[in-house]
Amino acid sequence: MRRVAAIAVLVVAASLLVATPAEAAPAVQYTNPLVAQRADPHIVKHTDGYYYMTATAPEYDRIVLRRATTLQGLATASESVIWRRHTSGEMAAHIWAPEIHYVNGRWYIYFAAGRSDDIWAIRMYVLENASANPLTGSWTERGRIATPLDTFSLDATTFVHNGTRYLAWAQHDPAIGGNTNLYLAPMSNPWTITGTPARLSVPTYSWETVGFRVNEGPAVIQRNGRVFMAYSASATDANYCLGLLTASATSNLMNPSSWTKSAQPVFRSNAATSQYGPGHNSFTVSDDGQSDILVYHDRSYRDISGDPLNDPNRRTRVQKLYWNADGTPNFGIPVADGITPQRLRSYNLTDRYIRHWDFRARVEANVTNLADSQFRIVTGLGGAGTVSLESANFPGYYLRHRNYEMWVERNDGSAIFRSDASFFRRAGLADAAGVSFESVNFAGRYIRHSSNLLYVQPVSTATDRADATYVLE
Repeated sequence: MRRVAAIAVLVVAASLLVATPAEAAPAVQYTNPLVAQRADPHIVKHTDGYYYMTATAPEYDRIVLRRATTLQGLATASESVIWRRHTSGEMAAHIWAPEIHYVNGRWYIYFAAGRSDDIWAIRMYVLENASANPLTGSWTERGRIATPLDTFSLDATTFVHNGTRYLAWAQHDPAIGGNTNLYLAPMSNPWTITGTPARLSVPTYSWETVGFRVNEGPAVIQRNGRVFMAYSASATDANYCLGLLTASATSNLMNPSSWTKSAQPVFRSNAATSQYGPGHNSFTVSDDGQSDILVYHDRSYRDISGDPLNDPNRRTRVQKLYWNADGTPNFGIPVADGITPQRLRSYNLTDRYIRHWDFRARVEANVTNLADSQFRIVTGLGGAGTVSLESANFPGYYLRHRNYEMWVERNDGSAIFRSDASFFRRAGLADAAGVSFESVNFAGRYIRHSSNLLYVQPVSTATDRADATYVLE
């Protein structure tokens, strides 16, 4: 049995959003980390207007819950202990990866736990609460989720597809040499599976087998005619990462051949942004309901002293999940701490975004290397009243003009750089709902595209104004 933090997966029921890949949702912005020392975060936005969040506490002894009317509000929301581990027998150790779901008018929390006499005898359990507000009322123990294999199992999540409720989870199969695989089964009620489970994925790629052979923490999002199941792989240190399974919405989800596994991780450590071991994710939606939001944990450092299971500093983070033109999710990179970045879409070339290529700034379509087209709009290097645009994947590098050409370059600390990289944020010259950026040191010149390259140039015509207007996403 592996002795690593088995990180539960946070599945989220399908997001029903307004936008399409060709019509991306408005910009959203959050500040990370959202909550310190909370791993395996699961956040759901309920019909009562509240976000509910539960996660693994580093003491592994309790289940906590908080709520807020905004996603960022969860950062300062009071936290309640809604259940504590038993003192003996089952559910007495390693309380891991709780998820909260609303099913048939009742609240359910799925979690994993070990026994007092065998803390590694991890199994899946369910709590139920009939109150409208899950922070009130009582939680009833519905007991263990029985599976055909009575082995190490965890990270239960549930979702509905085509009228059928499913349970997805991770479990050890003694007949397979690895640690955990991903399974799926229909449910007859919120704590009981039915039929023979389907084994969807076994860790085989090199990035799934670093330290341990692990597939765990499934999380589901349904969109664009497909069912996407993100999952976590490898040991729970800096090697932890997210993989992705994809199935057609019209396929039989219980047929393993319906699912295709991405050959590379879709989300992994990033030294440039100082984010390590991102994983055990869930999905929620933005406050306005128009954007999908990726919820996950990671650490702000790579090296861990001792067993990662004993390191308490995994923290909850959130950032916008984008969608490629082909309808597939684009996770990007785990962004730097602080405010989250945004994309700037051309107002008049609506499929193109500001991005850097060999550090030259341009507008381009189908930027699958998402972080190249993400910038943090921060307080200007030139001082109060100005803004600067910091690269998401090159922190410390900013959009600046040089000989009126726009480049992404490292801040060298000079006065000229600070001026060249600072702008006055204006209402969009072609549409006040958009944004335009006027040079601080060359009044009347704006960031605009010309033949797909970016410059700071004067504007006079309607075309000029459209070229200098951008939509934040």
